[in-house]
Amino acid sequence: MTLPTLYHCGDARSLRCLWAAEEAGMEIDLRMLPFPPRAFAPEYKEVNPLKTVPGWVENGVLLTESAAICERIAQGTALEVRPEEADYWSYRNWLHRSDATLTFPLAIVIRYTRVEPPERRLGQAVEDYKAFFAGRARSIEIALADGREWLCSDRFTIADICVGYAAFLARTLRAEDTLGEATVAWLDRLVARPGFVRARARQSAPSS
Repeated sequence: MTLPTLYHCGDARSLRCLWAAEEAGMEIDLRMLPFPPRAFAPEYKEVNPLKTVPGWVENGVLLTESAAICERIAQGTALEVRPEEADYWSYRNWLHRSDATLTFPLAIVIRYTRVEPPERRLGQAVEDYKAFFAGRARSIEIALADGREWLCSDRFTIADICVGYAAFLARTLRAEDTLGEATVAWLDRLVARPGFVRARARQSAPSS
């Protein structure tokens, strides 16, 4: 049997997919790429014409959106919220919000602090998009402020993985001050999970 293949860069948004696979106990073929692959792995264009990660190839089908890949991984497991559950539409909303609303402004921060050469870095853009993220991250704090441990259905799901990645990214960018107290406690629970720990160790392991 051919395993699904995940193309991934260390700590990029494709970490969501690797983490979800670890949580689900799904075997995958992990292919590590240098970041950004469009610059340092031109051959990757033959797999994913967008030259972005993640790239997920399964049975000849390519998926490129991290939340969609997490949905595929979660299918049939407790990591998904099913349509008959009360929190289903909230869950779906969190999955879309995770990238479109929460990760997008942090991607701008990465571009203008790490990707662009020093002469093209824009401090004002960095501060503006940190503030953009801070305003939208309040939605996480509101969802958790009533004592909820997880975002949906009183259990850990891929909503926590997808949104949690955005909070983790804020922490790695030294923007944790944009997160509320309940959000920080939730993020601490997430990064302590064995599945997350295994995913980060796996992405750092030497290639065989």
